[in-house]
Amino acid sequence: MSRSRPRLGLACVLVLSGTLLAVPSAAAGAPAVASTDYTVDVDATDTGPTIDDNMYGVFYEDINRAADGGLYAELVQNRSFEYDPADNAAYTGMTAWAPTAPDGARGTAAVVDDAGRLNERNRRYLRLNLPAGGGGYGVINAGYNSGIRVERQRDYDFSVWARTDATAGTPLTVRITDPAGTALATPLRITLRGDGWTKYTGRFRATGSSTTGRLAVTGAGGGSVGLDMVSLFPRDTFKGRPNGMRRDLAEKIAALRPGFLRFPGGCLVNTGSHYGYTAPNWERQRSYQWKDTVGPVEERATNANFWGYNQSYGIGYYEYFQFAEDIGAMALPVVPAMVTGCGQNRATDDPELLRRHIQDTLDLIEFANGPASSQWGSLRARMGHPEPFGLTHLGVGNEENLPDAFFERFRQFRTAIEAAHPEITVVSNSGPDDAGGTFDRLWELNRAAGVEMVDEHYYNSPEWFLQNNERYDAYDRAGPKVFLGEYASQDNRFYNALTEAAYMTGLERNADIVKLASYAPLLANEDYVQWRPDMIWFNNHASWGSASYEVQKLFMTNVGDEVVPSRASGTPTTTVPITGAIGLSTWATSAAYDDVTVTSADGTTLLRDDFSAGASNWTHSSGRGSWSIVDGSYVQSDAAAEDTMVTAGDPGWRDYDLRVTATKRSGQEGFLVAFGVQGTGNHYWWNLGGWGNTTSAVEKATGGAKQQMISKPGTIETGRAYDLRVQVRGRQVTLFLDGQEWGSFTDDKVAEPFRQVVTRDRATGELVLKVVNAQAAEARTRIDLGTQIRVSSTAQVTTLQGGPDDVNTASFTPIQPRTSRLTGVRNTFSHTFPAYSVTFIRIGATERTTP
Repeated sequence: MSRSRPRLGLACVLVLSGTLLAVPSAAAGAPAVASTDYTVDVDATDTGPTIDDNMYGVFYEDINRAADGGLYAELVQNRSFEYDPADNAAYTGMTAWAPTAPDGARGTAAVVDDAGRLNERNRRYLRLNLPAGGGGYGVINAGYNSGIRVERQRDYDFSVWARTDATAGTPLTVRITDPAGTALATPLRITLRGDGWTKYTGRFRATGSSTTGRLAVTGAGGGSVGLDMVSLFPRDTFKGRPNGMRRDLAEKIAALRPGFLRFPGGCLVNTGSHYGYTAPNWERQRSYQWKDTVGPVEERATNANFWGYNQSYGIGYYEYFQFAEDIGAMALPVVPAMVTGCGQNRATDDPELLRRHIQDTLDLIEFANGPASSQWGSLRARMGHPEPFGLTHLGVGNEENLPDAFFERFRQFRTAIEAAHPEITVVSNSGPDDAGGTFDRLWELNRAAGVEMVDEHYYNSPEWFLQNNERYDAYDRAGPKVFLGEYASQDNRFYNALTEAAYMTGLERNADIVKLASYAPLLANEDYVQWRPDMIWFNNHASWGSASYEVQKLFMTNVGDEVVPSRASGTPTTTVPITGAIGLSTWATSAAYDDVTVTSADGTTLLRDDFSAGASNWTHSSGRGSWSIVDGSYVQSDAAAEDTMVTAGDPGWRDYDLRVTATKRSGQEGFLVAFGVQGTGNHYWWNLGGWGNTTSAVEKATGGAKQQMISKPGTIETGRAYDLRVQVRGRQVTLFLDGQEWGSFTDDKVAEPFRQVVTRDRATGELVLKVVNAQAAEARTRIDLGTQIRVSSTAQVTTLQGGPDDVNTASFTPIQPRTSRLTGVRNTFSHTFPAYSVTFIRIGATERTTP
């Protein structure tokens, strides 16, 4: 996922900015309308593409605190005192810790980095100077979210690396309490002996329950104590693994029955892209390095996370491979290509650094697949897995914005991997979007080089998913296969999940092209959100699946083995012109606008503004940025503000020409000129010099969610006045830059709300009819299975149904599957699919034999 992509809001409305849509339909929350009639014709004895067992999987990235404080079951935050303001300005070595003295004793606590450290990768530790006498002094940890979750009668494993300079030893007391100090378990008593680092362990049986628990460690008797790797783990991890996964989250992932697990990112792979590949910061703030994440946890490095926090690497490559095996998924790791992605634009020019990363990748394959007698296979064996993990696929790179630089380095990775490990499928990628110059160039390079599989990523509006069901119909069947590694509709409401479900019918229909697909992101801690939407949400004591989770689970557990050809009638359509007011905006840039004119197609002037009389025609609709008249121009002067839209004109305007002079004054990008404005989050805009001043594109926003209509590489110069003209005619838009046609598009795709696909489950002999009805109207449907099969008279029906605005939360999950039996099934029968629903009907079917 691209870090530079703007955060987006609600997305549930179809009829905006003159959208071409299938009708009847309604905005989110509107009352239902009359039924619409459809037909579904199934060639029940014919066979379409085979669906691979691992087609649907999950993509795990440590975003939204998905690892520490999430899937990783460790309950102590900042257990090794390595938090640092270099990782997050709010951090110190004592983040999540506070001094404590239950008896009022006095001492000192300080995080130090000296020659007495635990090891070279775990550099910092806590030094306690203890008071003489009987009073205890130490520190207390607040965990994640509101505290540490403790459940009565559950066991918890404590461990700490410690040392003491007290010759008689130091008594250490470890307590689990609530915030008021009330005990939630019988305290542990440990005696530290010796000035060498030693691991001490103990176990609690909780006597009380709390979601705001604390872990306190205190010492007494004078002298100095060193503490590091202070850990508290629930004994009840997923499958009982030590250093394992939080059970409820892991079980929700396992319940999807994923065919593969992609990890560790995503943009996390490109950590170096955020901090740079230069030598001064390479050792601390570098791209994700798998070798930092294996071996004993106390010897693993910590690192700055791309998403703005510190990561412990408690979940490392061994744990990823083990988790994939535990949930029956194919492991699919992704390694950095040494070219930045996720909104950055740099590539390493250090051949030795590139060579080392290629060798590291070969070593990773040996770690996964090598015999226990090999160098890296022996490490895997020592960690507890003598048998190889059986790695078959590996991705190189993620969302690179420099296609030629990426592919030059990708070739070197691929050549080395295929020479040493021809059994490995090396996966390339196509950049951060579904279209545009980077996408086109990378696909050109991938096709020419005969790459086996290409990873596509996109996060688009619900409308886009309804409009692009046929996206993969036209892909070259002889070209590279598609790994749809990241996709989602830009919100977590049921309507978004419905449009994703509609799109997934097209993925299955094209299972010969789309070999792997995973929604993203997988996890989000509700108190630490860097990105939304997300599939599974959680806090420190509860977890719940989003509406998209329920859709994904329904598809992933009812895939089938092969596509059965089928056809459905469409929804009647209506065409309306693009209508709306105009707007001016900026993104992390200061810009000046002047000489705005809007003229209708017949030459009538609708608006003329040279700002000589002020800016009374304009409404500062976004409230962001600082707009004022400066030297006769309308200037947005805040070079840090994003999405600063001001608007003018009539939402009913149609068939007009917008002309404006725009000048970049300072900042990271160019300028944004909007048209077809129907209100906040509903417009088109020409984004010139976007994406770090690398690309210009027209984006369409519907309910705040965006999709690209046309895109080209391009930069905007500071201080230069640009003459911009936008011509709107019906649904055709033509754009002119300095008098020359820059590009054009016709927004004429239909947002079809009724989609279906049929697959065959060979094990059960059933046809699985999957129907999505993403509209306010019921879909009264005649289903024709042909005459060449015998069908069971009853069928199992699983339905997801709700209001388009419904959102699953910790306390209320309205989107849940309901199972029923359908009677009266025949070779031809009728069924009404509810408004706003996903329905799977499993029909027993056998082919008729000729006498």
